[in-house]
Amino acid sequence: MTNEINIVIGSWGSYNACNERALGSEWLDLSDYDSWDEIAEELEKQGFKLRGIDEELFVQDIEGIPSGGVNWDYVNPKELFETLKESGVLDDSHKYDVMCAYLEVRSFSDFEENVRNHGDRWVEDIHLYKGYSWEDYGREMFDCNCYQMEEHLQDFFDFEAYGRYMGDCAEEYSGGIIEIYR
Repeated sequence: MTNEINIVIGSWGSYNACNERALGSEWLDLSDYDSWDEIAEELEKQGFKLRGIDEELFVQDIEGIPSGGVNWDYVNPKELFETLKESGVLDDSHKYDVMCAYLEVRSFSDFEENVRNHGDRWVEDIHLYKGYSWEDYGREMFDCNCYQMEEHLQDFFDFEAYGRYMGDCAEEYSGGIIEIYR
């Protein structure tokens, strides 16, 4: 499964007290859990005292989410899990792919707000064009707008520039082009 998001959860109390658990939890695959209560139960099995020294948690490490521009130390793991769960990215590969592209061009707080406002429908006005260059996108927009041009003239048309021009809601990400209409 490609939408595997793993985190290590740390505790500010244990970290500041320099106790034996200051290094954090074991890696947790968030798709293995249906609720935060299940994660809390796992943390308690690992020795966390969630109603004591370990009540203030942070994301110590994360894999499976583009993390540019996010200081995970200040992201509450419970809020992170609940946002990801509500968004559907833990169960739906398409939503996961869209989220990864979205996070390359927008911030995690923008993603959270989008999910908060639209729930699991946050993805409805976002379209991925995987593997597309601006030229490919320009050709697609040209065709979608039902323009016609003789094939021998297409060599003289700048589809890349047209794609950039038509892409007022489109941005380039590492896997292609993403359109975001919200």
